[in-house]
Amino acid sequence: MPLAFGATAGAEIDRILERYPTRQAALIPTLWVAQREFGYLTHEAMELVAARLELPPAKVISTATFYTMFNKRPVGRYHLQVCKNISCYLRNSDSVIEVIERKLGIRPGETTPDKLFTLSEVECLAACGRGPVVQVNEDYHEWQTPESVAALLDQLAAKAAGAEGG
Repeated sequence: MPLAFGATAGAEIDRILERYPTRQAALIPTLWVAQREFGYLTHEAMELVAARLELPPAKVISTATFYTMFNKRPVGRYHLQVCKNISCYLRNSDSVIEVIERKLGIRPGETTPDKLFTLSEVECLAACGRGPVVQVNEDYHEWQTPESVAALLDQLAAKAAGAEGG
């Protein structure tokens, strides 16, 4: 069965196309829709975006692969992105990453066996004055310390367990 956008995603893309002056200008917002729809951007998903926007597939693929915000492989339910740029690094983002690695038993670029967490290091999350920053899916968690990130991981695990339990 070929990949297709659902009705909700299709309607969202229609609204995006109405808002932007060109189809190329609508590319990044449409890639976001595709990532939400499919979980990550497969080659087939990028080709679907190209067809929907009537853009060359190479343009869509080169854009999607240029930006680290687009996932090209599956990620866990909670995608932890930790800023490693200088502002966060000077505020001990390395110790935040170490706690995540130790607590979850994974390294950057890996996903826990239960598919609950994926850890990524990113260059900048544009919150330089409030670092270290950990982005969990689309939510920012600022001023992180080893203790606060450990508590955050516990909260996310408990939330997931509660959702699975009922």
